[in-house]
Amino acid sequence: MTSVTILAPTGMLGAGFGLEALERGMTLRPDAIAVDAGSQDPGPYNLGSGTPLYSDRLIKREFETLIPAARKAGIPLIVGSAGGAGTNAQVDRVVELVKEVAREQGLHFRLAKIYSDIPKDRVVAAIKAGEVRDLGTGFELTEQDVRAFSGLVAQMGDEPFRHALDQGADVVIAGRACDDSAIASFAIWKGADEALATHMGKILECGALSAEPFAMDVMLGTVDEGGFTLEPGSLARRASQKSVAAHSLYEREDPFVQHGPGRVLDLAGCRFEQLDQRRVRVSGTRGKKTSDYWIKLEAAKPVGYRTICMAGVRCPTMISRLDEVLEKIVEATHKRVEDPSLRIVIRKYGIDAVMRELEVEKTLPHEVGLLIETTASSQGLAHDACHAFGAKLAHAEYPGQKNISGNVAFPYSPRALNIGLQYEFGAYHLMKVKSALECFPLAIEEV
Repeated sequence: MTSVTILAPTGMLGAGFGLEALERGMTLRPDAIAVDAGSQDPGPYNLGSGTPLYSDRLIKREFETLIPAARKAGIPLIVGSAGGAGTNAQVDRVVELVKEVAREQGLHFRLAKIYSDIPKDRVVAAIKAGEVRDLGTGFELTEQDVRAFSGLVAQMGDEPFRHALDQGADVVIAGRACDDSAIASFAIWKGADEALATHMGKILECGALSAEPFAMDVMLGTVDEGGFTLEPGSLARRASQKSVAAHSLYEREDPFVQHGPGRVLDLAGCRFEQLDQRRVRVSGTRGKKTSDYWIKLEAAKPVGYRTICMAGVRCPTMISRLDEVLEKIVEATHKRVEDPSLRIVIRKYGIDAVMRELEVEKTLPHEVGLLIETTASSQGLAHDACHAFGAKLAHAEYPGQKNISGNVAFPYSPRALNIGLQYEFGAYHLMKVKSALECFPLAIEEV
């Protein structure tokens, strides 16, 4: 291997990129296009419900550009964490979009699907064998937890992607994947240093968020024997020592250590060199294999149906008494809708809603936004509770009150808005596996 260039078109499939940036990036003759399509950032809903993070329309629109570009150049297109959470159903859905584009544009290629759903029995067996460990949740997984999950996946490393490339895949659509592994897989397959390629993948997986000005846009990385070089696709952006080094610290507990499936990176000796106005070279990344292979489990479970209500308060007297007002309404709502499944959560935007008990600024604002959330075992119960809460809030009584109503503004009608079945994360744990390919089956087909 002399060098391998990877083009990351965006930080998230469906989030968009500049066509001019892609066109210029392709003139730099990348060896593969690789893109991440998933994240836990939007919360557990996509994993628990199976609903895709981005619409079919947005994903297909990007495929209509990326697939022809890859086929014209004769290079692979690799997608990790398809659909947002990377469930089997989301992989199949994204694959159908790929096939639609192929039919409409008369394209033919070898397509690989890699699944990442983990059977519940496999996890239960690992729990009983002592081969599941916590990754910071503060609790140990139980069989009861696992049986309650509606979505259960694991993050694959680069090995399943390389397995697909071994089978001659031109387009790879994979389930949940470690972001950097999905981007780094082709370079490692071609013989690049695994630590350097993985570090480069970590930076590229967010596209041009590692450039200035940052954006969901095209970014390229070229790895060789001594390091890797980063460059934005758009001439309107530049890679700087600051932007690249900062992104190396992104989503990291330890600035010098990066754990991943089957390996650990050591970034303590990294050097960031400004080659010219637009390019940065990174060197010094080291890595080592782990003695055992662990994959990260991600799971979500349903927690009930939710209804929300938004309100605004500008009355200074009510704001000064807001805590006691809300406490009384919560109590009254529980009496009105008596059900053990009912939970009421109130976020006071303007008073500690973001930082909660960690907030240090305690002065009262002149205006407070309230987000009232009720969750229960049925949508009807949640709606009744939220509606009752809103009604009581509209006519709340408190000392010093001057008006019996009109102290609260509701921006929407109806004020109680049903948002359906909701989920919470149920697993953020590691599971020991026999091999890197064990839990990630591969299917190949001609398109």
